[in-house]
Amino acid sequence: MASTDNPSSTGPAGPAGSEPQATGPAAGTTVTKEPAATGTAEGTSDQLAGLEAGLDALDTQTRTRVPLARVLLDKVVPPVVAIALVLAAWQLAYHFEVKPHYQLPSPADVARALQDKWLDGTLLGYVWESVSRGALGFAASLIIGTPLGLLVARVRFVRAAIGPILSGLQSLPSVAWVPAAIIWFGLTNSTIYAVVLLGAVPSIANGLVAGVDQIPPLYLRAGRTIGATGFAGIRHVLLPAALPGYIAGLKQGWAFSWRSLMAAELIATSPELGTGLGQLLDQARVDSDMSLVLAAILLILIVGIGIELLIFAPIERRVLRSRGLLASNR
Repeated sequence: MASTDNPSSTGPAGPAGSEPQATGPAAGTTVTKEPAATGTAEGTSDQLAGLEAGLDALDTQTRTRVPLARVLLDKVVPPVVAIALVLAAWQLAYHFEVKPHYQLPSPADVARALQDKWLDGTLLGYVWESVSRGALGFAASLIIGTPLGLLVARVRFVRAAIGPILSGLQSLPSVAWVPAAIIWFGLTNSTIYAVVLLGAVPSIANGLVAGVDQIPPLYLRAGRTIGATGFAGIRHVLLPAALPGYIAGLKQGWAFSWRSLMAAELIATSPELGTGLGQLLDQARVDSDMSLVLAAILLILIVGIGIELLIFAPIERRVLRSRGLLASNR
């Protein structure tokens, strides 16, 4: 029995012929499957690395230097062509006497009127008087309109109470406030600034309200989660998220401020008020100097467009570019 039991107990491990049957498939499995598993892992890793590289390439904003010729072609040539066409049409209207020459002077006559004021040394004084008033009035409107807009945007009762009033004030022509302001404040600078405030504050407040309304609710919930509440939430979450709409409101507020200022200067004229572009325009009207009238209108147009292009447009482009809403090469 011992002879029969020993082979059966030692047979699976002892005989050489039986070892490959027991360990051969396992060894074969180890030899053939490990490289396959390793290859699969390496291939998956390469695919993930390629996917990550592709996503990084999509997220990365490539800044390419735009050639000067392209900038001139895209930014300078179109307005120059438009101005040239307007001047050509104006000159043709003057040449064919669509209106008598004393009513419609030529572009050269308007240029001479500007030159005379420049040589007199008074042209920059007119421009500075109006620009300083407009800047001060706009700054005051900004200080008043920003908290007012936040209050209307975040407090439901306040929005229901004065939201429609702000929209109505924004649609009201600024010149309508001038007679009332003259009665209230007389022919003083307070009249001019009151008209500017009444014209610009509703636009700034409504622009901020529109910007707050466009904030995704997820941003506000995330801010509350990390503890950004109260003034910290307004500073770090609400205002940055509402910045595109707020800047649009600031641009519109400046436009209303400039228009209100010109309306006030046209009507409220007094030696104590100094002479801005609006007063210059009114003086030219009284003197029936049409060349100077058109020159003053041209200066008002240039100042308004220039401030928008030099101050507000770059800020707006920077904000939109930082949010991925504008190509980096624009």
